[in-house]
Amino acid sequence: MGETADRVLGGCRIALLVVTAVIQAGLSLPVVTGTASRYAFAVLGAVLVVAAFWVLRGRPVPWPAAVTGGAVVLAASAVATWSVPPGELFGDRHWVFGLAGWHLLILLLDRPGAAVVALGAQLALTVVRLVTAAPTDRAEIGGVVIVGLSVITFQIATLALVRVVNRRAGEAAEASAERDRLLHRKALAEQQEADQRNRFAGQLGATLPLLAGLADRTLDPRDEVVRRRCAFAATQLRRLFAENDDVPDPLVHEVSACVDLAERRGLTVTLAVSGEAVPVPTAVRRALTTPLMTALVAARSQARVSVLRTGDEIRVAAITDGEPETRPNGSGAVDVEWHALGERSWMEAKWRTEPR
Repeated sequence: MGETADRVLGGCRIALLVVTAVIQAGLSLPVVTGTASRYAFAVLGAVLVVAAFWVLRGRPVPWPAAVTGGAVVLAASAVATWSVPPGELFGDRHWVFGLAGWHLLILLLDRPGAAVVALGAQLALTVVRLVTAAPTDRAEIGGVVIVGLSVITFQIATLALVRVVNRRAGEAAEASAERDRLLHRKALAEQQEADQRNRFAGQLGATLPLLAGLADRTLDPRDEVVRRRCAFAATQLRRLFAENDDVPDPLVHEVSACVDLAERRGLTVTLAVSGEAVPVPTAVRRALTTPLMTALVAARSQARVSVLRTGDEIRVAAITDGEPETRPNGSGAVDVEWHALGERSWMEAKWRTEPR
């Protein structure tokens, strides 16, 4: 939103710069007379050149330079105004009045309050010049004020229009950014859905041969090995479902899912968790829970599962009363250890986190 609004406002500054340069060179220069008036004209031209240094680069005039330039413009306006006879104020010879206002807008376009004050000061200079000059009737003073207010009102309206355009550009940019964010979130959701389908398809691809063997009776459900394969496949699916749950502690949630399925098979399982939850990538959680599933499937009647989290390490361990046929090793950053404790089996999967 900020970049778009800045570009629009930068374009408005350049447009004002061009308009002011055309007015000064094409309309004001031919009617400049007198030494003081020429000096004031040259000073205004110098201010325009200095302001162009920032305006043409798409940047606002810095506040110190804007304040200094505004004071110089008002001083030049005062000099040129005092060189005009009272009877010719707002006539052809009073070229500086409207021109100085455009200079002030260029300098203070980004600061509307200061711009309005400066334009009011410009009008006040002319009124003071009129009042302190030769006696003038009220009708003449009223006419001068009306003409001056008309010029100032037009310049203030230009200032307001620029601010409105700038605000609308910002709102349009914000709406466009919001639309882009919605499209981005939609794309992420679609990607996550596709990943989820691929994970389910991969898991089902490993389970389908088992189901096919049971269906065509090439596998005997009374066989202990077949029962373990079925239990392992069911635990994998249960963990896969748990991966997609929105929970504050995904690792413990997935470990609990494995424990829950083991309890449904009749095992007595105790689960101990210590340490605060820390973010664990999905792939690491799978590597930590896969050996746990193997250990639980091999258990005959009971198991003890623990999740230990310290400042730089996460451990998932299990002690069961059964010996697994295969012992999956660690993958990548996860180390897995297996030990036999008499008739019991001990497993520990360990992942080291970044030092805190």
